[in-house]
Amino acid sequence: MRELIQHPLITVRDKKHVPFTFNGDPYFGNENDAVSSALIANDIHIFSYHHKNHAPQGIFCANGQCSHCTVLIDGLPQKSCITPLKEGMDIRTLDGLPELPGVAEPIGETRDHKETCDVLVIGGGPSGLTASLELAEAGFSVILADDKAALGGKLLLQTHKFFGSTEDCYAGTRGLDIAALLGEKVRRHPGIRVMNNTMIAGIYKDRKAGAFVNNRTYKIIDFKGLLVASGARERSLLFPGNPLPGIYGAGAFQTLVNRDGIKAADRLFIVGSGNVGLIAAYHALQAGIRVKGICDILPRPGGYKVHADKIRRMGVPLYLRHTILHAGGTEKLERVTIAGVGAGQRPLLDTAKTFEVDTLLIAVGLAPVDENYDTAASFGFPVVKTGDADEIAEASSAMFGGRIAGLNMAKRLGRKIRIDPSFHEKAEILKSPPGTTFPKQKTVLDERFRPVIHCVQEIPCNPCETVCPVHAIRLKKRRGNILDVPEYTGGCTGCMKCVAVCPGLAISLARRIGETKAEIILPYEFIPDFTDGDKLDLMNMEGDFLEKGTVKKLRYYKPGRTTLVTLEVSLGNAPDIAGIRVQPEAETRPSKTTSFNYLPDDAILCRCEMITVKQVRDFIREHHVRDMNQLKALRVGMGSCGGRNCSLLLPRIFRELNIPPEAIVENTRRPLSVEIPIHVLANEKHRDSGEG
Repeated sequence: MRELIQHPLITVRDKKHVPFTFNGDPYFGNENDAVSSALIANDIHIFSYHHKNHAPQGIFCANGQCSHCTVLIDGLPQKSCITPLKEGMDIRTLDGLPELPGVAEPIGETRDHKETCDVLVIGGGPSGLTASLELAEAGFSVILADDKAALGGKLLLQTHKFFGSTEDCYAGTRGLDIAALLGEKVRRHPGIRVMNNTMIAGIYKDRKAGAFVNNRTYKIIDFKGLLVASGARERSLLFPGNPLPGIYGAGAFQTLVNRDGIKAADRLFIVGSGNVGLIAAYHALQAGIRVKGICDILPRPGGYKVHADKIRRMGVPLYLRHTILHAGGTEKLERVTIAGVGAGQRPLLDTAKTFEVDTLLIAVGLAPVDENYDTAASFGFPVVKTGDADEIAEASSAMFGGRIAGLNMAKRLGRKIRIDPSFHEKAEILKSPPGTTFPKQKTVLDERFRPVIHCVQEIPCNPCETVCPVHAIRLKKRRGNILDVPEYTGGCTGCMKCVAVCPGLAISLARRIGETKAEIILPYEFIPDFTDGDKLDLMNMEGDFLEKGTVKKLRYYKPGRTTLVTLEVSLGNAPDIAGIRVQPEAETRPSKTTSFNYLPDDAILCRCEMITVKQVRDFIREHHVRDMNQLKALRVGMGSCGGRNCSLLLPRIFRELNIPPEAIVENTRRPLSVEIPIHVLANEKHRDSGEG
C-alpha cells in the first residue's frame, strides 16, 4: 500500500487494516478512511467510465462536491470520497450509468428523527468553530453539523505554521494543532452539540434543516437562526485532457496526504501559485513526493512571497506567465505540457515544455459553498455566513471572521451585544492581500548571533515580534499594524525562537567565526537525511544556488517541531543564505521531447455529462442563450454534481462571447445539495440493527 511510513510533522497512525474487494480482487485498506483513499492507497485511480464516451474518471475534490469518484459499493452507486471503508465491502468500477435496484418492499416501520437548537452552525472549520464558541458563550444552544469525522475543516490538512496575529488567531501555530485546540474547546462546551459525519441536505421554509447523518439516517433540525460556515469548493480549469484521472484539486491532495497518510503521487505538477498551490507543493515535498514545478499565468506569484521563496529554495521551479496547454495519458495522467503566454495571454507554442508526471494539482482558486445561505435568506430566516462561504481568505481571517459572525447572529436573535469596532478592523487586516515589497535590510555580521530576516513583503503576520524575549525584532512602523515588515533592532541573545516560529521559514541566525567564515542556523521541516560533516546545497532568498555549506550541528526544537541546522559557510554569502535545497535540480527538468494537442474547443466544460467548450459556445450562439438554464437542453448542469462545478466555468464562455454578466440568468439550484436514497428519507427501521 502507498501509505506514508514517516513524516516530519504528522504522526503516522496505526490504523486497522480491513479486507475489501475491488472488481472481485482482494485488497486491504484502513478502516473508516474514505473509500477513495483506500483505492488510491492501492494504486487504483480509475473509479468509473463515463456513460457517454467511456472516458475514465477519478477523484477531483475529495470533498463530496462533485461526482467523479462514484463507484459501486455493495451494488449501489456512492461517492467514494465521503463513504467510509468497512470490512468486506464489494467495490466495483462504475461502467456507464448504474442500474436502478429492484423494487423493494418496506422492511420495517419508519421513524421521525428530530433535533432542536437555537442556532444551527453548518461547518466545523475555523470559522464555524469560533462562531459556535461565541454563540454558546452568549447563552444559545448550538448544534454544529460537519460532514467530516473530525472537527477542524481545512485546518486538519495544514502542517505549516499559520500567519496572522499571535493574539487573535494562533499565528505561529500549525494548522492541525489549531484544529485540535479549537475542537477541544467546542466539544467541552456544554452549550454546543457536535454532529459529525452530517451533511445538511436542504433548508426548508418552516425553519428546519434536513440532515443526512452517517450516510444512514435522515434527521430534521429545528432552529431559530442559521450560521453558514460551509467553506468552499475548488475551481476547475478548461484544457484538453482535463478529465483524466490523476488531475484533481490541491485540497483533495492535502486530504489524501495529510489526513489519510497516503503517498498519493510520485511526481506532480501544480497549476496556480496562490497560497494553496504553494502550500500543496510544500506538503508534497514533506511526503517524499517530487514536485516538477508550478505554473501560473500571472507575472508574479499569487500567494505570499515568503511562501513562493520558500518553495523555490527547496528546488521547485515557478513558471510565471505560463499556462497549461494539455494533459496526456491513456487512461491516467502521464504528462503535462505548459507554455509561456504573450499578448492577450495567448500561449506561445514554441515555448512549450512537457513534464512526465502522474499527478496534476489544480490550485486556481475557490468558490464559496453558500447555497444554504441563499436559500435561508430567501425564506427570511435570521442567517449569516462566514469564512470561505462568505469570502475566500486565509484561515487566520476565517477564525476571526467566525467570531464576528457569531456575535452578529446573537444580535439578530435579540441579544444586546456590542461588537468591538476593532474586531472589524482586525478582520480586514487579516484578509489583506500581499502588499508592498521592500529591499532587504542590510546585514553586517560580528561574533554574536543575530537574525537575518528574509521577509520583505507586507503580509499580516507577527509571530517573530511576539516570540522574541528581548524584543530584538520589531515590525517597522509604516502602516502601524501587523502588515508591517519585521526588522532587527539589536540585542539578540541567539535563543533561535524566531527561526523556529516563522511561518515562512524566512529567518536565519548568523555570526562571523573568522576572517572568511561564518556560522548560520536554518529551519528545516523535513526528516534530515544528512548528519554532521555533510555538505548541503544552500540557496538565497529567492531560490538561487549560492554554495555548499558544511553541517556542524542538528538540534530539534520541540515547541515548534522544527529541526534547526547549524552550518559553516563563507562570510560573504552568510547574510544571503536563506534555506536548504530539498530536491535536486535534475528532478525538475522537462522532457527532451514536447508532446501536446492544443485544441481548447475540445476541453471538457461539464465533466458529469462530457460536454465540450465548443458545444456550449455553439449552442449559446445559435440559440441566443442568456439564461444558463437553457443549457440544460445540452445536459449542462444536469449531471450528478448538480451543476456545482460547471456553473463556475460557464461565465468565462459568456465573457468570450461578449455577453455582459448582468444579462445572464444563473442556473436554478437543486433543492437538495446531497444525494440521499429514498429509504433514508423514510428512515426505515433496519431489521439487522434496529436502527433508523
